[in-house]
Amino acid sequence: MNNPEVGDRMHALVERLHPICRSMTGDGVRRTLEIIGELIPLDVHEVPTGTQVLDWQVPREWNVRDAYIKDSAGRRIVDFADSPLHVVGYSVPISATMTLAELRSHLHTVPGQPDRVPYRTAYYSDTWGLCLSENALARLHDGEEYEVVIDSTLADGHLTYAEHVVPGELDDEVLIVCHTCHPALANETLAGIAVAVELARELAASGPRHTYRFLFAPGTIGSITWLARNRDRVERVRHGLVLACAGDPGGLTYKRSRRGDAAVDRAAAHVVSGSGGMIKDFSPFGYDERQFCSPGFNLPVGLLTRSPNEEYPEYHTSADNPELVTAEALTDTLVALLQIVQVLEADRTYVNLEPYGEPRLGPRGLYKSPSLHSDGKQYQMAILWVLNLSDGEHSLLDIAERSGIPFTTVSTAAQALAQAGLLEGKEP
Repeated sequence: MNNPEVGDRMHALVERLHPICRSMTGDGVRRTLEIIGELIPLDVHEVPTGTQVLDWQVPREWNVRDAYIKDSAGRRIVDFADSPLHVVGYSVPISATMTLAELRSHLHTVPGQPDRVPYRTAYYSDTWGLCLSENALARLHDGEEYEVVIDSTLADGHLTYAEHVVPGELDDEVLIVCHTCHPALANETLAGIAVAVELARELAASGPRHTYRFLFAPGTIGSITWLARNRDRVERVRHGLVLACAGDPGGLTYKRSRRGDAAVDRAAAHVVSGSGGMIKDFSPFGYDERQFCSPGFNLPVGLLTRSPNEEYPEYHTSADNPELVTAEALTDTLVALLQIVQVLEADRTYVNLEPYGEPRLGPRGLYKSPSLHSDGKQYQMAILWVLNLSDGEHSLLDIAERSGIPFTTVSTAAQALAQAGLLEGKEP
């Protein structure tokens, strides 16, 4: 991960996906998946409008071709061609001439941020709206009439989502979830997609123990649809992470699953805390972790972000653009993910085969002066901790948590002890 090309590659994907108009459904979602599919193989699913999915139904499909507010001189004050954020998601079509007074209730701005355009939706309600900056709104005048057009369709179609699977030795699955529904939100939505694609590539090259399933789906209704269609196999999900807000300069944040003490919670907390990040308890508000953690499923799925949703000023505005996302932050998120994966992959429980007294380490090549080992005293302490707690009851993650030593160092020490014949793995 020291290769700067990885971060640049992820950032380039964010930039490429950013202009596409996405929503819960529609051609923008399909185009996004087509681009992802150029990088990793995808199994794309189309679920028809009206399909019952748990307590919901798949909605009508929405597409928009053009939208604008034009003044009497023919100038576009608001133009969908400039940004998909200018149209409230799921707006019904309209073509009318109206005064500012008639138009105002359909306009949305970001109070106190005059240069920014907000992100707004009107899911499940047949209405319409346009988003603009307060500076643009100031250019509209009472008494003047404006041409208002939203060239959209809202009709029976499909909800589209995709999966990518990296097969492992086990049928047990690690579920990685990214949202594909929000337009022009580089950090909140696209950074997670870019990191997930790179993670999938890394895993495919490593031959993992677990099977990894990547889900690219619209928020809420997408995960609900996936859960409804996979109820007979969700028990395979042993660990899961939702990725969002993955590319801003803020520090890492992990939000625990509803269980609170699932293996993924402990692994992520160990990694994120070790990097100086923040750990948050579960709440039934946020992203799709709340769908996977609904009481009927109660899956071990947490949320990994950098700055949490709603806690950075650019959130859900046009300022959440590729300039906010950095290659360095994307790489840092990917490194943290790989470290979490390493814990999930390498966590084992061992039994000390010489438990009576401390075995001699020097003749086995396991004692090194701190000055001769790259991890110094920490590695030597890991050797002692692993020997002491490998009683068939404590896993390597248990040992890392109790000792305060990074999991990677503990795992390396355990491998050395096993090779020296001092440890034996316990069958799960």
